[in-house]
Amino acid sequence: MNNQRSFFFNVDWVTVFIYLVLCAIGWFNIHSAVFDERRPGILDLTTNYGKQFLYIVVSLVVAIIILLLESRFITALAPAFYVITVLLLILVLVVGRSVGGNAAWISLGGGFKLQPSEFAKFTTCLLLARYLSATNVKVTELRSFLIAGAIIGVPMMLILLQPDMGSTLVFYSLIFVLYREGLSPYFLVISVLFIALFLTSILYSPLYVVAAVVILAALIILLFRKNKKLVFTIAAGLAICIAFIFSVKFIYNHLLQPHQKVRIDIVLGIKSDLRGQGYNVNQSKIAIGSGKLWGKGYLHGTQTKYSFVPAQSTDFIFCTVGEEWGFAGSVVVLGLFLFLVLRIIMIAERQRSPFSRIYGYGVASVIFFHVMINIATTIGLAPVIGIPLPLISYGGSSLLGFTMLIFVLVKLDSHRMGIV
Repeated sequence: MNNQRSFFFNVDWVTVFIYLVLCAIGWFNIHSAVFDERRPGILDLTTNYGKQFLYIVVSLVVAIIILLLESRFITALAPAFYVITVLLLILVLVVGRSVGGNAAWISLGGGFKLQPSEFAKFTTCLLLARYLSATNVKVTELRSFLIAGAIIGVPMMLILLQPDMGSTLVFYSLIFVLYREGLSPYFLVISVLFIALFLTSILYSPLYVVAAVVILAALIILLFRKNKKLVFTIAAGLAICIAFIFSVKFIYNHLLQPHQKVRIDIVLGIKSDLRGQGYNVNQSKIAIGSGKLWGKGYLHGTQTKYSFVPAQSTDFIFCTVGEEWGFAGSVVVLGLFLFLVLRIIMIAERQRSPFSRIYGYGVASVIFFHVMINIATTIGLAPVIGIPLPLISYGGSSLLGFTMLIFVLVKLDSHRMGIV
């Protein structure tokens, strides 16, 4: 019991160290991104960098509390944590404060806001791990798959209603957890296929896309016409694809917000709007490119200093890294994230408890998706959907959410011999 309560018992300090380094990098880059010469103090709580320091301190306190908790307490309360965040997501639809077109925040007063969607990622990973690790639950069975999908889908739908497309898409990354637990790889292939159909149906006439799909399906059927089961599956899939293709225009025109459609058009090359919706990304690429190999130096970024890039301390914080630290600094930051994700996967794989393993893969999936999409956004390879760079972007809810994700895994790992 003394070991169970010990702060230092078998903690993976490598992961903790990477976490602290990324938090420090984020804090200094936020200071540089919104530096105010009238308030040069980095601990000035009237500034974003001062507030971020406060968020880091609070997050570290939460991290210590998590490490001091009984491990079984976390697993037992997974359903309760999930229900609380779902209730908060419903509440935000009623009293939510709109920021950037999304009513995703609950005002706490004093300039502080709470974003429930950031905590929903954590609680969804917990409950998903709790369910999939239960006896007689197999993701390959339809009932188990549907329940797991509902656990992921409920917060997704509530967040979509805010509407926050970026946070909604993050939950889709949990398909990798299901894949690790036995889901057929065909689901990943199908996912990629439907993304390709969605994009091509925007770029070209649906009739052309349908013709191409029909020809491809016909060729496959001719090659495998003796396999009746496969032929039936291809025919059924063809019907679904055709229905999806013709529904894309409706989805694109009625479910996406106008600014989201413009951002997709810009990425696909349909439109060029360097002074409007494409302004952020264009300035972002200029900032990153101007850093060259070694960067312009701390607090010396001209794009940063003169606020050419909006949201530079949040969604576009990587611009500051690229401009002031250059290509070398960017590689270091990306290397740290890569090492963190690989370390989390390694931790997940060494677990004896199915719960801990599944939860670990959930953490890795969420962090990987955030990093990949955020970086792709800043260099113009993905539409601007508004998701932060983990541990680096400004924001208390985001930092606290990722802290809980990481340190619960560290806690579970520290007692992996005794968790079932």
